[in-house]
Amino acid sequence: MLDLKLIRENPEYVKEGLRKLFEPTEIIDEILELDQRRRELLTEIEALRAQRNAESKAIGRTKDPEERQKRIEGVREINARIEALEPELEAVEAKLNDLLLRVPNLPHESVPVSPSEEDNKPVKYWGDIPEFDFEPKPHWELGEELGIIDFERGVKISGSRFFVLKGLGALLNRALIQFMLDLHIEKHGYLEVYPPFMVRGHCLVGTGNLPKFGENLFRDIEEDYWWIPTAEVPVTNLYRDEVLDGDMLPIYHVAYTPCFRREKVSAGRDVRGIQRLYQFDKVEMVKFVKPETSMDELESLIRNAEEVAELLGLPYRRVQIVTGDLSFTAAVKYDIEMWAPGMQSWLEVSSCSNFMDFQARRANIRFRREPGARPEYVHTLNGSGLAIPRTMIALMETYQQEDGSILIPEVLRPYMKGIERITKENALYGHNVPR
Repeated sequence: MLDLKLIRENPEYVKEGLRKLFEPTEIIDEILELDQRRRELLTEIEALRAQRNAESKAIGRTKDPEERQKRIEGVREINARIEALEPELEAVEAKLNDLLLRVPNLPHESVPVSPSEEDNKPVKYWGDIPEFDFEPKPHWELGEELGIIDFERGVKISGSRFFVLKGLGALLNRALIQFMLDLHIEKHGYLEVYPPFMVRGHCLVGTGNLPKFGENLFRDIEEDYWWIPTAEVPVTNLYRDEVLDGDMLPIYHVAYTPCFRREKVSAGRDVRGIQRLYQFDKVEMVKFVKPETSMDELESLIRNAEEVAELLGLPYRRVQIVTGDLSFTAAVKYDIEMWAPGMQSWLEVSSCSNFMDFQARRANIRFRREPGARPEYVHTLNGSGLAIPRTMIALMETYQQEDGSILIPEVLRPYMKGIERITKENALYGHNVPR
């Protein structure tokens, strides 16, 4: 969340930031009114408590029974007044906190101002768009013809936006996950964590998914358990309500998890294949850093994600996201998009964001630069490294051959038991079928 002191002392600056996001600014006036009323109530209650304490001490010193009784009645009246004001204070604080949680992060000065995602700007391209001597197929045709993706049975057991991977399709999924984890751990210096896939509601408040975006999440209706939309949620909350030793920073974590999202899309949009799902696998990178380093850390985070694509030999582009398309929590964001030749489209496989201290304030994650120093909020960053289904789409469609087989990038072959190509003959590997 934003610093209440910033809103109180520089409301026009905050409103200007919201205008850049094309968000309404009236909420800031509501916050200021509630903050003013809260401070008035606190002042009045504290004055009454001080008066009560003084009167209580005076009662012990009063000898005259009539005066003593009068003071006792006065204390009762003070208590009644305090008891009447405290519920109002509690309600004002609850409403103030709720509104603060609904204000988005302000955009970094480097973010282009535009209301439309159409103005998101590619700032880097890598690799050559593949050319084919035949009409390249989309992944859903390739997967079904090879027998490695079963859409019909996925729908049968779970409904639309689910699928089943079989044989070398399932192995390819695991291979991508393990390859990405190994790269980030062994080369990029991340510490792997394997977190729970269900969290308490306060964890989603900490990362900015609640209270505003609960309709996009899956939950247990009987208890306060929520299925994670990304590993960012449990990993960020590892250090919730902690004051870290400054020498620990930066902290880099990487985690594999399934992700669960109730994505609402227009009818007929992105419904074919495996690109937009209710459940999907992802490798996620999360950083906790000192404020003065966070923009440099964002660049290295982006490079960590890009290197996955480069090692796989998959063309990609880096896209700078404009203010109108920023997430609720991000101050600055870049997407990594891979080219899918069968679909003839760019697919987002990673969003790399710097949240500054926005999440840290919500989750109360701080650090001390040295013993005894005043605690400061860390800066948090995260990025996919990468999302598995869309990476698989780009791989299948880029490495497809005219006979319908799919070559395996050399870097993945050790994770694919040495298999170099997925064919109709070996696709159901493990089912008494030769390689």
